[in-house]
Amino acid sequence: MASFDNLLYDLDAATGVLTLTVNRPAKLNALNAATIAELDAAGQEALADPAVRAILLTGSGEKAFVAGADIAELAALTPVQAAGASAYGQRVFAQFERSPKPVVAAVNGFALGGGCELAMACHLRVAADTARFGLPEVSLGLLPGYGGTQRLPQLVGKAKALELMLTADMIKADEALRLGLANHVVPAAELLDFCRQLLAKMLSKGPVALGLVIGSVNAGYAPGQDGYAAEAEAFGHAFQTDDFKEGTQAFVAKRPPVFQGK
Repeated sequence: MASFDNLLYDLDAATGVLTLTVNRPAKLNALNAATIAELDAAGQEALADPAVRAILLTGSGEKAFVAGADIAELAALTPVQAAGASAYGQRVFAQFERSPKPVVAAVNGFALGGGCELAMACHLRVAADTARFGLPEVSLGLLPGYGGTQRLPQLVGKAKALELMLTADMIKADEALRLGLANHVVPAAELLDFCRQLLAKMLSKGPVALGLVIGSVNAGYAPGQDGYAAEAEAFGHAFQTDDFKEGTQAFVAKRPPVFQGK
């Protein structure tokens, strides 16, 4: 396993849930270039490791999930470097979005700018009741650069997404839930336990099928792809799997299935 300076990488061998924690509490877990590179490496490692069945992504401390990008570092970039940094961050975050293993964000505090973008790249977002969301980049004369202008409209609709980005408004967890930006809001003390229970429910299902669902949904939002065609192809693929045979046999026998992820 790779070693990380700005991330905590904690795999529960019994459940297969990897808890990946952005660990820069003194900087409110702000994303600098080194942290984004570590998220890239950690994501690649998690996706390649068969022992990792799901990813729980959170931030260190009680104040912030990720409170944005490292502004001082950004301010030193040239326009060409900034465009490159944006494209790289988009690729890193897309790695989590495209993961065939479920990825849940446990939003334990401020999820602003790049932090909100990172949370949106996860498949689900569970927010502590103390969490706050926002894309305030226009306050700095910038715009979201890690996929926020694309993912926020998908989650809350174009008009509301534009309002949030153009006003730089920060919203509370209950408003994020109402808009569809958060899937659940729970007391802060219960956040990680709730997320682990949610992942346990998912991981009791067919692992191959979980990945096929994620891939089919993503295909519907990808330029140039036909989501319906992707679904049909995935549906046919599922029929070739041992998990499908086990699931149907268990259903007929009225017993819990024992999936092997094959």
